[in-house]
Amino acid sequence: MIVVSKLNKERFAVNPDLIQRIDSAPDTILTLVDGTKYIVRESMVEVIELIAQQRAEVIARAHSVQLETEAEQASAHGTLSLVTKETEENN
Repeated sequence: MIVVSKLNKERFAVNPDLIQRIDSAPDTILTLVDGTKYIVRESMVEVIELIAQQRAEVIARAHSVQLETEAEQASAHGTLSLVTKETEENN
């Protein structure tokens, strides 16, 4: 989810995967796949950056979970695993 603001400054979250298009005319308009439209205070560039940040966070979290799972599996099987600075700090 990304958090954006209505013109009255009320904040709300929207699922960026449901955004079909972003228009700037001059207000920024988010059009969802179901046709719902939201006018937001953020610029088109800001909305795109929020979406990029959200997707990067999802990828980073997935990578972190994968590393933790692999380390747990290796530990359970008594095999060697890659030790990173992050795993050393957690131990």
